Amino acid sequence: MSNIVILTGSMRKNGNTDLLAQAFAEGARENNSVEIVSVADYKVNPCIGCNSCFTREGNQCFQNDDMGRIYEKLKVADIVAVASPVYFYGISAELKAVIDRLHTPMRNSFPVKKLVLLLAGAAQLPELFDAVKLQYQMILQFFHLEDAGMVLVRGVKDKGDIKGNAALKEARDLGLSIK
Repeated sequence: MSNIVILTGSMRKNGNTDLLAQAFAEGARENNSVEIVSVADYKVNPCIGCNSCFTREGNQCFQNDDMGRIYEKLKVADIVAVASPVYFYGISAELKAVIDRLHTPMRNSFPVKKLVLLLAGAAQLPELFDAVKLQYQMILQFFHLEDAGMVLVRGVKDKGDIKGNAALKEARDLGLSIK
């Protein structure tokens, strides 16, 4: 049994990204402990690259925002799933801020061994997810993490477009496969 944290990057509650993450969580809960962390519920400032976290006690950032609450969740995560809408060929700004704030030595104490990628985008372009997938692969390589799978959904623009899409079953099955 693994502890899974799903970081959802959509500010649109119960939108396509949230429904994709929920489908993954539904499957994953069969054999794991799962928590969905929606960035819409947290105020996280962007990293300013000051590197003060490298010298501060406990590697804490000087910024007084909600990132500390997210760090606490990641301190017990064996697997992290990243779920985001794709805007202009990248993840949401709010989720990117959370990921950038992992530029801290604190991350080296996290037990995370595997990553999952869940993306939803409006366009049908074959290259729609290429930039995000490249970043994902680089993170896997740099941190020596295992890719636990990905579900990439094109053509879901308006809220609810993903309903009835085979990708929801694919996401649920991916979650179910994680033990």
